[in-house]
Amino acid sequence: MKNAVKEKLATGKQVLGCFIGIYAPNIVEIIGYAGYDFIVIDDEHGAFSHSELEQMIRAADSVGLVPLVRVSYDPSSIQKALDRGAKGVQVPMVNTKADAIQAVQRAKFPPKGTRGAAYSHRAARFGKDSGAAFLNASDDHIMIIPHIETLEAAENFESIMSVEGIDMAFIGTTDLSVNMGYKEAGPMHPDVQKVVSDLYAKAAKKDMPIGTVAANAEGAKRAFAQGASYVSVVALSVILQSLEDLRHACQYEEKRP
Repeated sequence: MKNAVKEKLATGKQVLGCFIGIYAPNIVEIIGYAGYDFIVIDDEHGAFSHSELEQMIRAADSVGLVPLVRVSYDPSSIQKALDRGAKGVQVPMVNTKADAIQAVQRAKFPPKGTRGAAYSHRAARFGKDSGAAFLNASDDHIMIIPHIETLEAAENFESIMSVEGIDMAFIGTTDLSVNMGYKEAGPMHPDVQKVVSDLYAKAAKKDMPIGTVAANAEGAKRAFAQGASYVSVVALSVILQSLEDLRHACQYEEKRP
């Protein structure tokens, strides 16, 4: 079991991925063929059965994409994602050190955590892998990524990131802006950007990778320049924008009956 994203981040490299919240294995394959590093299957806002989640992860594996899952609030969501073969989890609304500890506990096997052990699932190649070798490899290679997306989480950033087993932080700028009361101005409001800049500075001081979401290429470049090493765009938004841009570029005269 290897995790190319975790390995790249450990050597200071930057990685680019996509969020996707619909069941569309073919789109996952296309993202892989386009050369992205990872896919985040959105089980917080998306709609997936456990079997659909597994098929999405399988599609990612088939094209060399590292599959991660933004888990839901169901207590079993982390277990289900990792048993399906996810190489990591993004955990929403981690606001305190206790929240971070709970995420690690659910993702790691004893004695590091409380994740239930089994070998009949896809992550263990349906029983081909087992015992200490599988359990230790899983603990070593999966990524646990808390979302910093409220003012409370930003204020508790150092204590959250001090938890053993946390690999990096992810700034959820949309939720952060809403939490701070800027529903109209959104993530680009100066007060929100000040919090974001402070988070990048704190991460750099601790030599801890940090990631975020971007709406487009300009947003991704800006995030990388600020200090992000892990940036994810929203696949469906990119597809929609590309389709709209193409339609406008065609400059055709739309005729209606």
